[in-house]
Amino acid sequence: MAGGPIVLTSGAKEHPGKMTLFVFLTCLVASSGGLIFGYDIGISGGVTSMDSFLSRFFPSVYRQQMADSSTNQYCKFDSQLLTLFTSSLYVAALISSFLASTVTRVFGRKWSMFAGGITFLLGSAINGAAVNVLMLILGRVLLGIGIGFANQARAHSSVPLYLSEMAPAKLRGMLNIGFQLMITIGIFAANLINYGTASIEGGWGWRVSLGLAAVPAVIITVGSLVLPDTPNSLIERGYDDEAKAMLRKIRGTEDIQAEYGDLVAASAEAKSIDHPWSNILQRRYRPQLCMAILIPSFQQLTGINVIMFYAPVLFKTLGFGSEASLASAVISGIVNVFATFVSIATVDKLGRRKLFLQGGTQMLVSQLLVGTLIALKFGTTGVATGMSTNYASIIVLFICFYVAAFAWSWGPLGWLVPSEIFPLEIRSAGQSITVSVNMLFTFIIAQVFLTALCHLKFGLFYFFAGWVVIMTAFVALFLPETKNVPIEEIVLVWKKHWFWGKFISDDDIHVGNLEVAKHTIEAA
Repeated sequence: MAGGPIVLTSGAKEHPGKMTLFVFLTCLVASSGGLIFGYDIGISGGVTSMDSFLSRFFPSVYRQQMADSSTNQYCKFDSQLLTLFTSSLYVAALISSFLASTVTRVFGRKWSMFAGGITFLLGSAINGAAVNVLMLILGRVLLGIGIGFANQARAHSSVPLYLSEMAPAKLRGMLNIGFQLMITIGIFAANLINYGTASIEGGWGWRVSLGLAAVPAVIITVGSLVLPDTPNSLIERGYDDEAKAMLRKIRGTEDIQAEYGDLVAASAEAKSIDHPWSNILQRRYRPQLCMAILIPSFQQLTGINVIMFYAPVLFKTLGFGSEASLASAVISGIVNVFATFVSIATVDKLGRRKLFLQGGTQMLVSQLLVGTLIALKFGTTGVATGMSTNYASIIVLFICFYVAAFAWSWGPLGWLVPSEIFPLEIRSAGQSITVSVNMLFTFIIAQVFLTALCHLKFGLFYFFAGWVVIMTAFVALFLPETKNVPIEEIVLVWKKHWFWGKFISDDDIHVGNLEVAKHTIEAA
């Protein structure tokens, strides 16, 4: 069957639900999937700024960065092999996630998770014991495979989608952002560890930094084995009584019949779709398809991974010493964590759009100022003319302003919004596209950044600022507000939108009480 109308059976948009201890702990454990992403992001840039690591594995880069300040500072870390060390994980995660979905369907979530955990632990061990670049890259590839399996195994979906399905609609934003919070905690922990291990005598501190990736791997593996399935997943597999019991448990009420009816109707429609991958290409799903591609692309084109991946390297390029560069990364990591709490506290009150627009504006201003400050000091030649402590502190300050803005806007919302916009019949395909695009652009940005910095110099910050202008305008014009709207009924938001509404005909929607639903959406 090619696909019928988008089914919404209930006009009652306010499904009962509250924060229960069970749903809080479940979402907390599920969010731990962000730890390994964050730890890897933070640890990569830290070890690549350590002299002992560079001299052992990348001696040409070490010689470049040890040259005096009369040489071009923009290019002293330019090495495709060095960037491959960072980016190889993400291309491996991208490819393995497709295989993982098949393994999960055949052997089940727990066995797929187990395979991911074992693979990740093996990769951590190989990285920590590496004696050559080949071992480093092999370890990174295994880490990526582990991430691909671990992420895909969580209830046959990505972590943000799992969180969105478990959370009550009015708390969905807050609980979903727990994933991004765990990413920021992972980054901060990695920054602290790098700062501590860099001073270990004998130059083997980088082994500790890389090997400790096993800690979040164990947390994720153990946690995922005890995670319950979502009501959506249980209904899809025919466990109706278990789905009702789980819905009562996570909503904290016996009054779940209306929401259960919506989930059953959506599941029935989804089962009638033989080819969700071709179905998502149909005209009525154009809004979701565009968001699945553009939002994760834009998230990476903010340039955040220029800061998060390579913060110590970037600070070293700007003339900071080894210890100072790692300390500055710790400072930006602290800002990242605390700013994420701003999003947690406001996302279900202010909504997604306001945070996107405010964060985009602040990021734009910060990037323009950082680019200008670097231009004034290094110019186009990249030759340092001496940087005072106050001048360096101002650069760090504006980088922190930029990190804070990302942490309460594109950071968490880049995962939240795609996880809440897909009807069940295309949800697996849509979320797979989102994750794949995110991994692809993460790989590309990580691989080209150091070369781009060498050639574009301070203009690289203007380049990303230009993309921030584009994505902020896109949000203002094309992204409707989705706060407090049940996932199964969010199609009405698209139907009411000035642009996307023309892609969805009345025949594409079947609602028990359309007028009541529309009024409720307007009130939200």
